[in-house]
Amino acid sequence: MAENTAVEIRDDRENGKLVAYEDGSAVGAVAYFVMHPEPGALVAVHTVVEPEHEGKGIAGALAREFYAMAGREGVPVVPLCPYIVTWARRHPEQACQAPDELVRGAERQLGSHPELF
Repeated sequence: MAENTAVEIRDDRENGKLVAYEDGSAVGAVAYFVMHPEPGALVAVHTVVEPEHEGKGIAGALAREFYAMAGREGVPVVPLCPYIVTWARRHPEQACQAPDELVRGAERQLGSHPELF
């Protein structure tokens, strides 16, 4: 899978999305929420890449930037998205594992607020 260097990634915190753009068009995103109490963690709930852009490394670039963004903010990532879980297992040097109690708290928050998905 080739890494796509022409992708720009921007955080849309207001809408809970980390979005990848190629040539000005959104081609992928990680949906997430900020776990309360703020800033408890960044919780990744879903990753999607437009079908015509799959295989370009966009999802991996989004995952990498999501962990980097959390690192800059000094908060952990709670990966509830299956793709982010798999990516984190493959890149343990870039993706610290969230404590179990934090994962359970994020799951409870998402269960109480399904609109966060």
